Amino acid sequence: MSSLLSDSQLTDEAEVVWLEDPGRLDYVRQALDKVNTRRGKPRYERDGRIIGYTNLAADADRDPDSGLFARRTFFLLPHDRPNDPTGPYVVGAPGEAVDPRTIEPGKVGAKTPRSQKGHAADIAPAGR
Repeated sequence: MSSLLSDSQLTDEAEVVWLEDPGRLDYVRQALDKVNTRRGKPRYERDGRIIGYTNLAADADRDPDSGLFARRTFFLLPHDRPNDPTGPYVVGAPGEAVDPRTIEPGKVGAKTPRSQKGHAADIAPAGR
């Protein structure tokens, strides 16, 4: 499914589960994946590593066409800035990248100066 999401696709989310500390990351990629379960760590079949995922409410419905549940997965690929600081995203970020500090259940994460421009330590806090 598309990685560019809207809040209307996330109405069944109950919680975000982080497998790594999101505060240490400038950005994470997010994607809406179709899986068999409402809760628990989903199977991860991409390069790189899974950083977190969402659990759905107990009354979340399955997709009528596929019979699967749509859940967000947060991940990083091998060439992403946190894994390769001198790689293609020294500055900038992939289209589906958002600041993990802005992610909440039912809300698409936001792009921030931290996620888009470069290393968190190199960006002045807002208001400076």
